[in-house]
Amino acid sequence: MKKRLLSLTLLSALLVQLLSGCAAGGVESAPPSAAPSAPAATASVTPEPAETGPAQPGPVTVTDQAGRTVTLEKPAEKIVSCYYLVTASLLTLGQKDKIVGIEMKADSRELYKLCAPEFLDLPGVGSGKETNIEAIAALEPDLVLLPKKQLEAAETLAGLGIPAAVVEPETYEAFNGLLNMLGALCGCGDAAAELTAYYDGVVDRVTALTKDADKPAVYLCGEASWLRACTGGMYQREMIGMAGGTCVSAELEGAKWADISAEQLAAWDPEVIFSVSYAEYTLDDIRNDAALAGVKAVAEDRLYTVPSEIEAWDYPQPSSILGLLWMAHILHPDLVTREDYVGEAKAFYKTYFDLDVTEAQLGL
Repeated sequence: MKKRLLSLTLLSALLVQLLSGCAAGGVESAPPSAAPSAPAATASVTPEPAETGPAQPGPVTVTDQAGRTVTLEKPAEKIVSCYYLVTASLLTLGQKDKIVGIEMKADSRELYKLCAPEFLDLPGVGSGKETNIEAIAALEPDLVLLPKKQLEAAETLAGLGIPAAVVEPETYEAFNGLLNMLGALCGCGDAAAELTAYYDGVVDRVTALTKDADKPAVYLCGEASWLRACTGGMYQREMIGMAGGTCVSAELEGAKWADISAEQLAAWDPEVIFSVSYAEYTLDDIRNDAALAGVKAVAEDRLYTVPSEIEAWDYPQPSSILGLLWMAHILHPDLVTREDYVGEAKAFYKTYFDLDVTEAQLGL
């Protein structure tokens, strides 16, 4: 699947648009209290099909995200991906036909069901918790991609003569680095460069729009509990900042969700609370927590679930750019409209996955 990203000219045009205000697009929530501005004309954003050439033959050497040197005799043609974030990125880069093995629990991924149903029949050979070395070796891949948690498995595979690269895209810079590394290893460097240019362009547009705006205090809670907080080293913390917010839990060290107390959350007193789409609780559970009744976000009912039904927009993967736009809309509806992020999301899925998505699939 060969794709082309929208031109930088269009991205530049978006910097000068005055966006009309709308009601918030959050799930299970009342709209933000900010008053919308008068409607204004907006530029249309439509990514175009790509026209990239075949991979060039010859050796490829990269430094992976664990600092290891990985060398292939030529760009990879048979890939095993043991990490959903990598698989989603490979799909976006048009590398679907090269994947011969995949992460476990692939049958739970709505994106695969919609645009790559053949993935559901591929052997599940790895995850962040375990890797089946024998099953991977039987597939005879020329590249295996694993999360940093599986560094030991990567070394074992390399010892067997199977090139393995480790990834950890937990920052904005590292996510761009992942895309460029995949571009080099898979021979799709032009597509990777265009994708990072698109991502950077949207980030630049949003940060320019929100530069002089107030930065609401935001709390993002994780999967298992609304008292499990986003930490300072996480990709999601950077998303909040790029969207024009201030992450109240940025002081927490590390790059994993951290458990906190209700007293700590009350002390932070966020103006807005975001819950992830894969949470094991509901927004009503937060509303009904008596210990949080005095928190500004709860008192003003500014609780929102990050979309969508297709995939989690807060993960460090290509669709996170849509999550960034959505966050910016929730925090600054007078600067980033509902039409802006919905239009971009529909164009994104049509361009990269040939999917005509509905607003319900986008979590609206």
